[in-house]
Amino acid sequence: MERDIAHLLQSWLASAKRKPLVLRGARQVGKTWLVRDLAARSRRQLIEINLERTPGLARHFESNEPKQILSELSLALDCDITPENSLLFLDEIQAASHLLAKLRWFAEEMPQLPVVGAGSLLEFTLANHAFSMPVGRIRFLHVEPMGFHEYLLAHRQNRLLDALSAWRPEDDISDATHEKATLWFHRYAMVGGMPDAVAEDVEHGDPRAVQTIQRDLVATYRADFARYAGRMNSNILDNVIDAVAHSVGRKFVYAQVGSGVKQHQAKQALELLTKARLCHLVRYSAANGLPLSGEAKETFRKAILLDVGLLHALLGTRGADAFPAWADLAPQVRGMLAEQLAGQQLRLVGDPRGDGPELFYWQREGGRPGEIDYLMELRGRIVPIELKAGAAGSMKSLHQFMFEKRLDFAIRIDSNRPSEQTIAVTTTQGDPVKYRLLNIPMYMTWMIGRA
Repeated sequence: MERDIAHLLQSWLASAKRKPLVLRGARQVGKTWLVRDLAARSRRQLIEINLERTPGLARHFESNEPKQILSELSLALDCDITPENSLLFLDEIQAASHLLAKLRWFAEEMPQLPVVGAGSLLEFTLANHAFSMPVGRIRFLHVEPMGFHEYLLAHRQNRLLDALSAWRPEDDISDATHEKATLWFHRYAMVGGMPDAVAEDVEHGDPRAVQTIQRDLVATYRADFARYAGRMNSNILDNVIDAVAHSVGRKFVYAQVGSGVKQHQAKQALELLTKARLCHLVRYSAANGLPLSGEAKETFRKAILLDVGLLHALLGTRGADAFPAWADLAPQVRGMLAEQLAGQQLRLVGDPRGDGPELFYWQREGGRPGEIDYLMELRGRIVPIELKAGAAGSMKSLHQFMFEKRLDFAIRIDSNRPSEQTIAVTTTQGDPVKYRLLNIPMYMTWMIGRA
């Protein structure tokens, strides 16, 4: 399956200033597959070492001399390793976290050998490492679940994807294109972007099998809770991930997680789930200027899950022999799914390098109610994003936000065909406001970067 991040990996491999690369992301998002695919595309010998499965191989990295390390690995693996024609892959590197510090020697003394590390619980190591990290000598990339456009490619819907990709804000699209894209997006909304679920949907199209994969993924992640040893009781983590699923689209309140879970426990559990990349925080920003993180507050936060497929498994939104139709879902569920889908698609618009993409939102503090679902930084400006699960809905909060922040461009995501208009209205407080509004359907969320 084609993945956008594969192009970044190819660029990294071809770079004259290549540094060792570490892939970050949750379990089962496709990190191992991407590295194997990179080696195959580039016709390099893949030297793959899974440090969870074969922890004994870590001892061959005791030296700080890359030539000696490769010599020992050649003996252990019974193969010749030519740096110019090979790719060294250290999978589940968090199982031997001290090896992260060793990567600097490959960057400095054997730059001709591309080195990739990956790990599903790597964030715990990066946050609590007891060794000297090679700052500036390694590069990070975050791997997310597959986006809608990647899902279309997997299903060989190239013509539809070409029609969508050719769209520009000043253009219209045909009714036939809109209807077909909507149908496929509703299917993506049920399958999600986890590679195993997408592969099952592509190969067999069996909703029951896809739903089984989604439930199995949740069970796998729950089993991983035991690996957070010493950090948190797994029952509390269970309660918090369930609470996240049932609060998507609303402020996450620690005190409302469940009976027996104290606020400080809920806070710590959410932090751990975020480190494991099973959840992503949507942080509050006052949005008075850039960067949005400069005015973030920890007292307000929303949360989404890694993927909409996990949300289905946790909410139990499944049919007997077919995916439930979008229109048949309860309005509240449609709203939660729309918020989840928008969030995980907006993460794909963000920068996958460094610490990875961030999500922000805004809500009024005290007094009158008001909320902007998502905020983004696009080409040096703040862009508010209003989200509607259907075709219509009030925009009172958006009007007031645009007036107060003196902004002139906003995006609305709904189920209508794309359009652009100039809004000139009076807010509920009697203030005149004028701005440009780009309306896009949910299936075009991944194209927001072009706005």
